[in-house]
Amino acid sequence: QVQLVESGGGLVQPGGSLRLSCVASGFAFSAGAMTWFRQAPGKEREFVASIRRSPSNTYYADSVKGRFAISGNSAKNTVYLQMNSLQSEDTAVYFCAAGYPISSSLTSPSGYRFWGQGTQVTVSS
Repeated sequence: QVQLVESGGGLVQPGGSLRLSCVASGFAFSAGAMTWFRQAPGKEREFVASIRRSPSNTYYADSVKGRFAISGNSAKNTVYLQMNSLQSEDTAVYFCAAGYPISSSLTSPSGYRFWGQGTQVTVSS
């Protein structure tokens, strides 16, 4: 049984930073992709960042490039999302997803079978 557990969300002022973590159990991170999505109230779930181990690569939404960084620790089966220069538009529930998406589905929620419960990130002064 696959379980994904996110942590690290919270309230931060504009311009601040947060680091989210997602610990996976029952999922071989080395073989698939682990991805962060987010969903703001009244909006659809959107892709944020993804990491693959084989082949090794990272992918980012244009809205977070240069501000967010995704990384992974295969030994700990954990993925991190370092979020810097946070803006009010980044306020959302952030979800960790895991799976074996084909390339064309990497940035789509439909490409992932396994999901965490989400962690709230609020950027506000």
